[in-house]
Amino acid sequence: MPRPLLLAALLLMLPPAARATDGTCARDLLVAQSSQKMAIERLESLGDSEADRCRGWRQHVDTMRRAAVVYGRCLTGAERSERLAQVQGSEREFAALVRSRCR
Repeated sequence: MPRPLLLAALLLMLPPAARATDGTCARDLLVAQSSQKMAIERLESLGDSEADRCRGWRQHVDTMRRAAVVYGRCLTGAERSERLAQVQGSEREFAALVRSRCR
């Protein structure tokens, strides 16, 4: 599919609040959603060693923080509140694991 058509198709898949924002937000939301999904998949495949878990948890915290910035800037209303609560809650949970279990 040509790039402009692919972008148009992806924009149609975004929630209405995201479509109402500028093109930068639309792109940033796609990247944030993709990064969030990949972060969850990485958590599911972490190794058994403490170093692997700590590395994965730190990456997860970083990804959730970046997603929160995008969601806070680009979304509005209930969707903004829900997405921020989700990523900020996950960030807090894994940051606590890093603090308590990682050097």
